[in-house]
Amino acid sequence: MLKVQSIEDFAHPALRPYRTMKQQRDHFQQRIFVAEGEKIVRRLLETNFIVHSLLLPSKWRAEFEPLLERRPELVDLFIADKDILEKLTGFSMYQGVLAVARIPDPVPLDAILAECPSPRLLVAADGLNNAENLGVMVRNCAAFGAQALLLGETSISPYMRRAVRTSMGNIFKLPVVECARLAWSIRSLREVGIRSVAAHPHTDQRTLSQAQLKGDCCLIFGNEGNGVSPEVLAVCDEAVAVPMAPGVDSLNVGNAAAVFLYEALRQRGGA
Repeated sequence: MLKVQSIEDFAHPALRPYRTMKQQRDHFQQRIFVAEGEKIVRRLLETNFIVHSLLLPSKWRAEFEPLLERRPELVDLFIADKDILEKLTGFSMYQGVLAVARIPDPVPLDAILAECPSPRLLVAADGLNNAENLGVMVRNCAAFGAQALLLGETSISPYMRRAVRTSMGNIFKLPVVECARLAWSIRSLREVGIRSVAAHPHTDQRTLSQAQLKGDCCLIFGNEGNGVSPEVLAVCDEAVAVPMAPGVDSLNVGNAAAVFLYEALRQRGGA
């Protein structure tokens, strides 16, 4: 179902999320997010997420109307010239295609474990506060077959606008577990036989090629500044490092996730 309106300002109440795109923590509290870009919005419309509205230049209307008319919910389609959109949002836009949708309810960890076939491969984010890095991690999860993302209590949401954009919409198909305490969730994984492996550059315990990633496991990634937190590191089964050239002490967390996930895929015979 579709309701089309042309606009010249953001006075309509339904346009408030576009007006406040820099206030993304408020969006998360409202359980909404903004998707940006033609490809990403198209992928959003192919999901069962609840979509509230689209905002786009008139040249895109013919392409998106058929997708919107197939939606079961009523979607507001707002049309404006690209220069007006840039003026209203305060952003320079390559395509000018935006959408607002509802963040899906978080998935309980036990439901994830019940649905994921073995060998399970999970990823956990501990203290990630850079939206682009988290988006890259999500994209890597999709590329290398991770089955779910465990989001630590000190990490930002993967539904931040820049995270959604950097993930290229792959967050739409990756279940997210919002952990009240990541350390508790890791203990719960151990109780059902899932090992937790921390990506930790400052360890002499084991290098990545020596780690056993064939069985059920969860890969834990921290932020670049501090790495995995001491509380979370203490409950992991092991800490593993990627060997690097002298003078380089760490990788960007998105790159580290790609390396670890590829190694897990390789050990499982997928690469």
